Amino acid sequence: MIGLLAVFVGGVTGTALRLGLDSLLPHGDAEFPWSTMLINVVGSFALGFLVSRLWPVAPAWLRLALGPGLLGSFTTFSAVMVSMLTLSDAGRMPLALAYLVATLTLGLIAAALGLRWGRRRSKNGTTPGQVSP
Repeated sequence: MIGLLAVFVGGVTGTALRLGLDSLLPHGDAEFPWSTMLINVVGSFALGFLVSRLWPVAPAWLRLALGPGLLGSFTTFSAVMVSMLTLSDAGRMPLALAYLVATLTLGLIAAALGLRWGRRRSKNGTTPGQVSP
């Protein structure tokens, strides 16, 4: 039951963060959806970092709150597809394809950087989940 509650609280928070960023960076149907791409790239980096740094030591409820809850609702593939469809419906197919390629490429790079950054040794020489001597 605590896992379900953790996903719920994380999901509400992630959705609110997405709405806030969409409000800060609005775009029309025929414009490049910067906010959606930024959300997905930031979310990819954050998930990569958390998986490598926090997952080894975090309790299950926290992994559920941050992964499927917070970042699952913050980043969504469906939002990418909606942006693609609205751009193509507006006659902007080249821009829609550029958006898809940029989102996938930057998302993969961000996830890889998050994993790498999360795996870096801390200043005291320990890795995540390891106790210093």
